[in-house]
Amino acid sequence: MAVSNLDMHALFVLGDLRAKLVKQFQSRFVYITEQNAEGIYIAEIDTEEALVVDDKPGLKLKVGDHFSASVLPSREGGKLDIKFREIKLTVYGLGDYAFVTTVDGNGIVFKEGHSVVMVFAAHQQLQEGLTKTLKAVTAKAAKWRKGELVTFKASE
Repeated sequence: MAVSNLDMHALFVLGDLRAKLVKQFQSRFVYITEQNAEGIYIAEIDTEEALVVDDKPGLKLKVGDHFSASVLPSREGGKLDIKFREIKLTVYGLGDYAFVTTVDGNGIVFKEGHSVVMVFAAHQQLQEGLTKTLKAVTAKAAKWRKGELVTFKASE
């Protein structure tokens, strides 16, 4: 039988990461991207229309039916489960995410395997060049060559 626990280090690191995600959803327009070898998928979330629920005691964040993030116990001491569409991403700690800042806003890029998911809080709604802008933001942390993820610069 597997033993799961949430150690203090994981609670601190992953709880802080969840809090930074909550801060992202304080912006009016949040863009979530999934980028892999096949291409990029982009979703715009208007936080005035989507219900944002921050469950601090439960260490959960839920944004309408679009997005959720939860700090959960695991064999490794803790994990952050992120769900977006059919994507389920698990972050175990340092090295799996990067913080990026541009003139258009701030983002958190998560890496799992050969794909990345970014949560980008824009200062204002992105009207033109949406794909180009968001790919450029992702490129600050993840470098692609011939459709393959070749480098990922983690923040911590």
